[in-house]
Amino acid sequence: MRIAITGSIATDHLMTFPGRFTEQLVPGGLGHLSLSFLADDLEVRRGGVAANIAFGLGRMGLTPHLVGAVGADFDDYRSWLEENGVDTGYVRVSSRLHTARFTCTTDQDQNQIATFYAGAMAEAARIDLTGLAVRPGGLDLVLVAPDAPDAMIRHTRRCAELGVAFAADPSQQLARLTRDEARLLVTGARWLFTNAYEAGLLTELSGWDREEILSRVGAWIVTHGADGVRMATAGGVRESFPAVPSGSVVDPTGAGDAFRAGFLAATSWGFAPDTAVPLGCALAAEALEAVGSQLYRASGKDLLARVTATYGEFVGARLAPHLEQLG
Repeated sequence: MRIAITGSIATDHLMTFPGRFTEQLVPGGLGHLSLSFLADDLEVRRGGVAANIAFGLGRMGLTPHLVGAVGADFDDYRSWLEENGVDTGYVRVSSRLHTARFTCTTDQDQNQIATFYAGAMAEAARIDLTGLAVRPGGLDLVLVAPDAPDAMIRHTRRCAELGVAFAADPSQQLARLTRDEARLLVTGARWLFTNAYEAGLLTELSGWDREEILSRVGAWIVTHGADGVRMATAGGVRESFPAVPSGSVVDPTGAGDAFRAGFLAATSWGFAPDTAVPLGCALAAEALEAVGSQLYRASGKDLLARVTATYGEFVGARLAPHLEQLG
């Protein structure tokens, strides 16, 4: 199954300040700030929703096509993704902008000062999926993940024009969309992914209630963190899945992206959601136990053990032939 993942590609620069930001603020001087904080450490992590999902699919033995815009500083990141099974041939490289970057400093009270630089992501709407879709073998599915809103709109429209199935994952970009844009992005989606908060935001923003949204998508998959996953369809199917227990939550960043990767991997192997959701939850648990959204192990043996322990031998037996090949 040929899958294209469109969306953000970014790096996170995370620093720790050993003091308190509030102690550096001078009463009455907030109108003219000029502050400098000496950080103790720096972690540079690879991220971006599309890159995270593509990485997870690569770890599952697939070769997803990553579609997004980056800067000339992408070379090392590109090598990392390709080493992990991702096809980066359809990534646009800007001639003038850097790859999107999130810079955040956290103090000892967990207060944060952060800046997000969109950079080359602003050029994502210049990418046309047509060239990828008309290659030999075509495209079986496009996941439209958070990106520059105009790029999300263009990719969704192009899928409709080309007759290519797509999945909608508007997530954190929902707040930037108009009512018409929100409606366009979900209408006709084979899968709609949101978390519980985004589900409420989507109904409010679109002006459609839950049943109206369900009538326009194949299935709506809503993640509820430690409370698991719920799936619904317009045909009346309602299923709830428990979360896979995690030994210790080290870093929640990227867990939702890992879930989507596991789910899409299982569907690409021909499984229905009752098997795809368990694999997504297992991969999300792996991500929770690792620092960074692309540093989990995802061994087939561990994933199979997690799936079997949580969902039973029957589900584990379905996935075993595929997971055992991962080592």
